[in-house]
Amino acid sequence: MAERLVVEDAWKVYPGGNHALRGPSLSVEPGTFMVLLGPSGSGKTTLVRTIAGIERLTSGRLVIGERVVADGHVHLPPERRDLAMVFQDYALWPHLNARDNVAFALRRRRLGRADARRRASEMLERMGLGHLTDRFPVQLSGGEQQRVALARALVGGTGLLLCDEPLSNLDADLRERLRVEISSLVREAGTTTVYITHDQLEAFALADRVGVLQDGVLVQLGPPEDIYTTPASLFVARFTGLAGELEVTVLGPGKAPGYVSVQPVGVGGARPIDARIGGGAGGGGALATPTAPALLAVRPSAVRLCAPESTSAHLAGRVEDSAFRGRHYELVVDSPGARRLTGVVSERRVPRGTAVGVELDAAGCILFANARRSPLAPPMENEPEESRPAQQGEPDARRAPRSSGAPGHERSRTAVTG
Repeated sequence: MAERLVVEDAWKVYPGGNHALRGPSLSVEPGTFMVLLGPSGSGKTTLVRTIAGIERLTSGRLVIGERVVADGHVHLPPERRDLAMVFQDYALWPHLNARDNVAFALRRRRLGRADARRRASEMLERMGLGHLTDRFPVQLSGGEQQRVALARALVGGTGLLLCDEPLSNLDADLRERLRVEISSLVREAGTTTVYITHDQLEAFALADRVGVLQDGVLVQLGPPEDIYTTPASLFVARFTGLAGELEVTVLGPGKAPGYVSVQPVGVGGARPIDARIGGGAGGGGALATPTAPALLAVRPSAVRLCAPESTSAHLAGRVEDSAFRGRHYELVVDSPGARRLTGVVSERRVPRGTAVGVELDAAGCILFANARRSPLAPPMENEPEESRPAQQGEPDARRAPRSSGAPGHERSRTAVTG
């Protein structure tokens, strides 16, 4: 039976004052596939390990089903939480064959050896590994070992499944095939799932809901479509995929409600661009002021190429690189005075050096206040590194205050949207 998971104000502080978790709260309804997305060091693995009981919370509350498994001095060990976990490195017993590795999960169910081996064989058959039941882990490929690990997690019928980046060690083709298997098998079993990854494409493909973590803070929570189309901050927009960023000034209201008209800075001949106001703008008040500086985040889906002389072109550019991706070409376009646009999709081959016009769709252009250059972009001329202001939604390591010790002192930093 699928279990409901509740995380309330979870804090994890390691010796030395390193805050791995800064109060994220979330609820995962029964049968939901939740993906926690974030870069290395964002706290996603720590959060999953605290849910599993491998790590102990400094403060906060965890509830699985109707049971409080962590709350103050309460800490149920992993074996009493009735959950299963799939690890990045498979974690198979090297001295047991595939069938016995899967059957091992049934020991605490007090099944007889014969019944446990029969159910393990049936689960491996569903995984397409029925012909490999007698092989040991060393005799299996990485993908086969991960499917054995998934079979072991699902065979016990636990109500909560945790997945710690289970596909990160696999090659691209196998990763995609196993992603489909995980999605279908977990949903067929109806298990509540918490899955962590740093790959936004993997997250969007798997999730019913996505939680984005940054420095231990849950900065946005919602359906994958909302995370992509309405990012709560520039950090979320960048982490979920941009073609590029443009420094702009606000001209005034756009053609539709919720949109503003902006002008690229320092780009000769550029036409005004309509853009949606991003969540980091705090409702758009600061961006409603004409001439206000801002940063335009451009999704790859917003970029269309046209003739340089076309009246629909917002920018003029030149193709710097063209990569064939099978179904389409991906281009890199440089625009004089603007920043490089990457991941621009074209159905036809465009030779390097070709002059092009760039049309930007307002739906894929998202505006944020307090513009700063992307860490991936080179410094502007005569701009010292330390002079760049922190972007809204991104912690500034140079000016971040040190914790005073008690988690409650930083509680206001946690902001959840969705």
